[in-house]
Amino acid sequence: MSTAMRRIQTGNVMSAFGLGFTVPYLYVYVAQVRGLGSGTAGVVLAVFAMAALAVLPFTGRAMDRRGPVPVLMAAAVTAAAGALSLGLATSVTAAVASAALLGASTAVIQPALATLIVWCSTPANRTRAYATQFFLQNLGLGIGGLVGGQIVDEHRPASFTLLFSIEAAMFLVLAGAAATVRIARPTVDADGDGVPSAGGGVRALLSHRAMVRLLVLAFVVFFACYGQFESGLTAYGTDAAGIDPSSLGVALAVNTAVIVVAQFLVLRTVERRRRTRVIALVGLVWAFAWIVAGYAGLAHAGQAVATVAFVSTYGLFGFGEALLSPTVAPLVSDLAPSSMVGQYQSAFALVKQLALAVGPAVGAPMAAGMHAPYIATFVLFSLAVTVLAVRLGRRLTPGQERPALATTSRVVAQHLPEPSDGLTPAPPAPGRVS
Repeated sequence: MSTAMRRIQTGNVMSAFGLGFTVPYLYVYVAQVRGLGSGTAGVVLAVFAMAALAVLPFTGRAMDRRGPVPVLMAAAVTAAAGALSLGLATSVTAAVASAALLGASTAVIQPALATLIVWCSTPANRTRAYATQFFLQNLGLGIGGLVGGQIVDEHRPASFTLLFSIEAAMFLVLAGAAATVRIARPTVDADGDGVPSAGGGVRALLSHRAMVRLLVLAFVVFFACYGQFESGLTAYGTDAAGIDPSSLGVALAVNTAVIVVAQFLVLRTVERRRRTRVIALVGLVWAFAWIVAGYAGLAHAGQAVATVAFVSTYGLFGFGEALLSPTVAPLVSDLAPSSMVGQYQSAFALVKQLALAVGPAVGAPMAAGMHAPYIATFVLFSLAVTVLAVRLGRRLTPGQERPALATTSRVVAQHLPEPSDGLTPAPPAPGRVS
């Protein structure tokens, strides 16, 4: 990695570490430690998730006009303020306002980091850069959760204040890392890479058929998997499969471990394959994972077998995630014209957030009372991922499908190696099929 990329990834893992410190304990903190009740805790969690919807529509245009670095720095500093104020909140108003500030800021951080990765990479190495980001995020979240669990004490509010203070410090580390990044603004493509770019904005994005198809695919992906992790699937596991609550922690740990181990084992293989075929495979893997979950809850095979099957479900989801991270997010970057990278990344983040909001609202009630229909529904959604991925592949160019074949980049940054290293600035890539 270049120096700029190393700094970006360092800030990325530090901020993930900080989030891992607090997010798993947010409900307990608000409901029990501060004594504000389960209703307030539910509102805080909802506000934390929904605040993103208020800011993401404006984030992309700001990044395309001002660059991702100032946007990332502002979001990181604001997130630090939100984390610190949440750690000191003792009233309903303070807790809700702090959660809104923290949720909105962390939502902006993700597309800003993704845009920075685009500016610091080429199509040939972008897949690996995004895989590294995903790996470090999961590693940071996992370690943060483990370390935070050793510090928290529900009988000592000061222990939670310490956690939120550490989270705030990690966001300031991210802001500091971003401040040291020096990269050039990408050259604007004359024809917008095949996307009507007159005026930019939502109209231009929606006229790009390949991107619209990708956004639909992304919604289904996040709805069928990530939107169920901590809501519908856990409710199904405890209700239908009779899983002990402690086993849920084991399942999440297995999911993270599979991602961390598999990410770079599968990366070389993924880089040589068509992206949409890899995404299609993810849909099949997840369909099988839902079938295994169905066996855990509906087969009445005994507590031990049900637990193993349920934990295996999370492992299969983790394997699918390891395949997915080097494909979908980099594809968003490669579809975007140079002048609209931030807007494309923000649109992707917005669709993801919508799926994460709708997923629990739909999945949790089904999981609690309609066990077989719940499993059947999400098997079908997983198979829909496969179908949508294959259809998307018909809209992509060979370079977008297999970026490892690309030898030039339309984004040339100042920190790239000298020509003697074999990487020289090149003209923009050919126009895209829309």
